[in-house]
Amino acid sequence: MTALWYVGPGRVELRPAPLPPRAADEALVVMRASALSPGTERLVLAGRVPESQYATMRAPLMQGDFPYPVKYGYAAVGVVEDGPGPLIGQRVFVLHPHQRRFLAPAAMCIPIPDAVPDARAVMAANMETALNILWDAAPQPGERVLVIGAGIVGLLAVALLARIPGLTLTVIEPDPRRAAMAAALGAECCAPSAAPTGQELILHASGAPDGLVLALGAAGFEARIVEASWYGSRPVTLPLGEAFHQKRLRLISSQVGAVAPSMRGRRSHAERLALALALLADPRLDTLHGVVARFEELPDRLPELLAPGAEVPPCPVILYP
Repeated sequence: MTALWYVGPGRVELRPAPLPPRAADEALVVMRASALSPGTERLVLAGRVPESQYATMRAPLMQGDFPYPVKYGYAAVGVVEDGPGPLIGQRVFVLHPHQRRFLAPAAMCIPIPDAVPDARAVMAANMETALNILWDAAPQPGERVLVIGAGIVGLLAVALLARIPGLTLTVIEPDPRRAAMAAALGAECCAPSAAPTGQELILHASGAPDGLVLALGAAGFEARIVEASWYGSRPVTLPLGEAFHQKRLRLISSQVGAVAPSMRGRRSHAERLALALALLADPRLDTLHGVVARFEELPDRLPELLAPGAEVPPCPVILYP
């Protein structure tokens, strides 16, 4: 029984994870696969979580404290070995760090639909983020929509947007491999230099401040710009003079920690996560993930996998043999 801990800038370790006796309302889960969240876990690895955000950035079942050491992660797929009767033997998704076997509140163990294989199910947290972004964005049939950034969240948002009738859907992504993935999901793709103007809805998910500047320039009159990137401790400078006020632009923050206002009170966090898992029953999404390491390889492999510019799939998958 071992778990992955972030222990210093660029350093991780596998540490023993002894388990206490299982409580009646807990489930014992044997991990089958987990996913790295490249953007968030890169910030954790580098120690770039701002002190003001330590409480906000805590994953539901993490241990330790920022900056180090912390047992971090939130994309676990496993099988319930012991627990409340209806869960035993079920595949479940849990917001838990990378660990071979673990105890989790049974209420946090969300059953995975049979149509969703493990390597797709690990994207549930990312799909939940993309779903929340769309709830914040409120896209309308027929709108001109621009997505900037084809990381895992941007690509999943594209997959959802492509289902809405009549959208003109464009993605800006300089990486030709990621652009091809977006095109396969139903979007037109272009380079930043060819960004369309007059866009009515823009989703920014590039993680780079320059992408948000590009969004301001591409926005049409009274456009909505949904900011889905998180910059950690990096400052972001924006040209909010120029045409920002003249075009009456709306800059909307989207973050998965709270259910979007349009659905708050109507959907719980668990219901939102269950819907995200159901939305992963889409074989087109298999192009977005790939196995990058086995669990025992992470101390040696994780720094390179999370290095800026690393060539990894949008959703890097860890296997637990």
